[in-house]
Amino acid sequence: MMRGDGAGDAVGEAQPGPGLRACLEAILLVADEPVPEVVLAQVLERPREEIALEIADLATSYAAEGRGFDLREVAGGWRFYTREECAPVVERFVRDGQEVRLTQAALETLAVVAYRQPVSRARVSAVRGVNCDGVMRTLTLRGLVEEAGTEHETGAILYRTTGYFLERLGLAGLDELPDLAPFLPDEIEDVDGAEEGIPGTDHARDTGLSQDSGGAQDTSGSQDSSGAQDSGGSQDSGGSQDSGGSQDTGTPQGPQGAGDAGDEHPGQ
Repeated sequence: MMRGDGAGDAVGEAQPGPGLRACLEAILLVADEPVPEVVLAQVLERPREEIALEIADLATSYAAEGRGFDLREVAGGWRFYTREECAPVVERFVRDGQEVRLTQAALETLAVVAYRQPVSRARVSAVRGVNCDGVMRTLTLRGLVEEAGTEHETGAILYRTTGYFLERLGLAGLDELPDLAPFLPDEIEDVDGAEEGIPGTDHARDTGLSQDSGGAQDTSGSQDSSGAQDSGGSQDSGGSQDSGGSQDTGTPQGPQGAGDAGDEHPGQ
């Protein structure tokens, strides 16, 4: 009996089961989306720190060995990806047209959502200048965009990008999106300009005020007993001086009035 127990112990020690690295590779190989470290730690019943160290070691070893795939951290999790150097071979393997590409309108709409999320469909349509309801439904069906609650003021449904969006772009988070400043023109029209008081709106408001002020001055001028002299001496328009000259020319007494009118024309 003692020998039997010892033999059983020896067999148990000879077959301890797969190690941590093998388990991680097996799980990540069948995963169809990035797997967070917390999930791996719960499944394998290991500390998260140990999982993080082992995954980092795996990624380093794959890169050093020149494997055809890499282990990358994308969208808050880890997943296998083919190496960039192998892209031409993979493209030849995959038949053309197997994957439906997004249209230009869909790409533009997706960019607006990505940079201004959470955002409503009406807001996206205002930025693009066209109705985007159909494109937004397409992006939602593709899993690139999802609902993110409602707007407090209007009750409109808000949208944001998904983890699948980050995965497809190879980003770990939205903070890795490229900066838009280098791609924007020097002068752009803000959609909210009318509400926030853009320079054009302020200029129109100032112009209106100046006209009102001018009208007030004209009214006071009309009340003045020498109103004809004020209109003739006004510096706002040269035509008012001509009007004054026409009054002198129209005077039938003496040729000096005509001479004065003739001197005014060279001065203009």
